[in-house]
Amino acid sequence: MALGGVGDGDPDKAGREPFLVKALKIAMVVALYWFISITMVFLNKYLLDSPSLNLKAPLFVTFYQCLVTVALCKGLSLFSHVIPSNVVEFPSVRFDLKVLRSILPLSLVFIGMITFNNLCLMYLGVAFYTVGRCLSTVFNVLLSYLLLKQTTSLYALLSCGVILGGFCLGIDQEGQGGKLSWVGIFFGVLASACVSLNAIYTKKVLPAVDGSIWRLTFYNNVNACFLFLPLLVIFGDIGKLITFDKLTDVYFWSMMTLGGLFGFAIGYVTGLQIKFTSPLTHNISGTAKACAQTVLAVFFSEQSKSFLWWTSNIMVLGGSFCYTWVKGLEMKKTQEQPANTTNEEEKNVLKV
Repeated sequence: MALGGVGDGDPDKAGREPFLVKALKIAMVVALYWFISITMVFLNKYLLDSPSLNLKAPLFVTFYQCLVTVALCKGLSLFSHVIPSNVVEFPSVRFDLKVLRSILPLSLVFIGMITFNNLCLMYLGVAFYTVGRCLSTVFNVLLSYLLLKQTTSLYALLSCGVILGGFCLGIDQEGQGGKLSWVGIFFGVLASACVSLNAIYTKKVLPAVDGSIWRLTFYNNVNACFLFLPLLVIFGDIGKLITFDKLTDVYFWSMMTLGGLFGFAIGYVTGLQIKFTSPLTHNISGTAKACAQTVLAVFFSEQSKSFLWWTSNIMVLGGSFCYTWVKGLEMKKTQEQPANTTNEEEKNVLKV
C-alpha cells in the first residue's frame, strides 16, 4: 500500500512478469478504479438528493468529505512512522501556515470544483451527469490559450467541437423529456471550468509541497474545511442540519463517512491506474467508465431515453476519447523529436 509513491514502479520487475500476470493486474486495477468511481457518484447522489434522507445540504456533505480526507491523510501519516514502509508508505504531513497560504488560490478553485460538481449531480442526476459537466476538455483548451498561451491542434479542436455538439444535443433531448434543470446545467458548466483551472493551478503550487500529490491533498482539504465554515452559515446548511431528523442516526453518519472514504480512495486508485497503465490509458478508461455509469443510471432508474439522447452521450464520450487520443499522439511526437535531433547531430559528427 505504497500511498506515498503511486507513480513509482520497478520497470525491470514489471518487464520480467508473464504477460498473463501483468494483464490480470491491470484488469484488477482498472476494475477497482471503475468500482470506486462509479460507487462514489451513486453514493454522492444518494447523500445529496435522496427522498429518504431529505437533507438538502450539499455544502455540508462536501465539507464533511473534506474533513474525512484530512483525518485519513493525518492518520496515514502517523501510521507510516510506526508501520514498515512496505506495508504503509505515506509522506509526512503537518499543519504549516506558510504552505496553507501558498496554496490558497488553488484551494478556492478546489472548493468551487467539488461544490459545483456535487450541485450538478444533485440537480441533474447520474444519467445526465456525464453530459452535464462534459465541458472540462473545452475549458482546458480555452484556458490553456488564455492563461498559458498554448495553442491547440486542428484535430483536438474538432474533437472539442464534437463534445460541444453532444452537449447542446443532450440539453435539447433532456429538455424534451421534461427533466432538464438549467440550474444543474449552470453548475455543470462552472464545475467544468473549475476542473480545468484546478489542473492549471495544481502544476503551479506543487513545488510548495515538494511535488507530493498527497501533501497537496492534505493542505488543500485543510484550507477547504476552514473556507467552508462561513459558507455553511451563509447558505443555511447549518440551519438545515439542526432541524434534520436523522442527525443522530448511525446509518446516516456511516454513509457520510463512506462517501468521504470513497472520495479519498479515488485519488489513490487514479494514481494506481496511471502507474499500471499510462495517462492516456487512464483517460480512455475514464471515458469508458462514464459510458458504463450512464447505462447503469438509466437501467436502475428504469428510464426510457430517445435515440438522439443516446447519440448526445456517444458524441460527448466519442469526442472526449478522440481528444485524449490526439493529445497522446502529439505528446509522443514531442517526446520523439529530441531523440531524432540527437541522432542527426551524432550522424553529422561522424561525417566530420
